[in-house]
Amino acid sequence: MSSSVERALRILVELAGGPATISEIGRRLDVHRTTSLRLLRTLEEERFVRRMADGRYRIGPRMTTLAQAALEGLDVRAAAAGHLRALGDACGHTVHLAALEGDGVVYLDKVESRHAVRMYSRVGASAPLHATAVGKVILADMAPAERDNVLGPPPFRRCTPNTRTGRAELDADLAAVARQGWAVDDFEHEEFIHCVAAPVRDASGAVAAAVSVSAPRVVVDRPDLLALVPRLTAAAAAISEELGWPPAGRGASEPPAPAPTPAAMPAVPAEDQTSRPESG
Repeated sequence: MSSSVERALRILVELAGGPATISEIGRRLDVHRTTSLRLLRTLEEERFVRRMADGRYRIGPRMTTLAQAALEGLDVRAAAAGHLRALGDACGHTVHLAALEGDGVVYLDKVESRHAVRMYSRVGASAPLHATAVGKVILADMAPAERDNVLGPPPFRRCTPNTRTGRAELDADLAAVARQGWAVDDFEHEEFIHCVAAPVRDASGAVAAAVSVSAPRVVVDRPDLLALVPRLTAAAAAISEELGWPPAGRGASEPPAPAPTPAAMPAVPAEDQTSRPESG
């Protein structure tokens, strides 16, 4: 890359943080004031920057147009694909990407488990919001009125003995999800499958999708599943960055809350270890 192009790009990066004078830009880039002025004038001619009345420069309308076009062209499934594969390779369990559709979640993509014991799930299948980790991640980001609209009145459909069917217990669960930045499906959708999920945010910071790791109890126990939370949240943050949500943004730079110890988790009754369809 030529030095002029590199400096011009660095100017745009600097101005993305706020308006600056020619002298300020020169100091930050460690270049002479005349060099900064020459580059700024070129960028201004192409409408990448704009000179303000007080003499400072700011990002121009062409940058805004390009940024909007780039964001509109983003496909969460395409942005997530490589990160999902890397997460699946690292943990060995089934990985799902899911998003809100109507009053449920739909699975957009899937990476198969490496283990011999596998359960049926497919891209395009739907699942309830209140009984899945991906669903709870999405619900936790909603305003109360929006949550009421998608959930409808309680009691919610019971999928297993562990399903949260009351509004108060579900709201308590969602408050914990909002605080810690990830969710657990504690055998709430399928009796023998547990799951952890984390949010994927778009450029506005809204939850656009969720990533999950699912496994049967016979393959992974609760401590080992919870140990995957840091790797899971890192993958979700990387996908969010692909969608324009920077690491320095709300939620992206904050470390996830530590995974709870097994003693802190509710007890789950022993059941027959028959394989069932995956949740997440």
